[in-house]
Amino acid sequence: MAAMLPAPVVVAADYLSVDAAQKAVYPDADSFQEIIVTQGPEKLQELLARAGPQPPHGTIRIWSATRDGKPLGHVFVDEVIGRQSLITYAVGIDVDGALRNLEIMAYRESHGGEVRNPAWRAQFNRRNQLEQLRFRTDIKNISGATLSSEHVTEGVRWLMALWQSTLRPASTAG
Repeated sequence: MAAMLPAPVVVAADYLSVDAAQKAVYPDADSFQEIIVTQGPEKLQELLARAGPQPPHGTIRIWSATRDGKPLGHVFVDEVIGRQSLITYAVGIDVDGALRNLEIMAYRESHGGEVRNPAWRAQFNRRNQLEQLRFRTDIKNISGATLSSEHVTEGVRWLMALWQSTLRPASTAG
């Protein structure tokens, strides 16, 4: 009898490589240098307090993006759980703290892929404060992709808090 039940459909798709995502986020950059950021337990608690509730994350990788040696910002590649599987995305944060060019690199769920919609992703562009990244207030929900849109938003909040506390240039701290 169980053999007659339909198997769940899983749509796993890789859309962008790391190199392609870096160029999508910072098309003018001529160099990307990976950087390592380590956080102790106290720093992680501070970030959690700033960023708010978080879904499970996978690996977070960070690169500094430069053009002719001049810093443009940072590219972050993060993974957050959707409903059951990880969503891999990239986003940039300029030296002035503004978000840019959220890209969905890989989506592995059967539902919720609407987070790839350019109009939904554009909501993040130029936001530069955690107070501008509230799910359902500043960043709109996608019906049928609620967990995906909520978790990507929460992940971006985490990256913004990380940038503000660890990577922000001293000249823009405030």
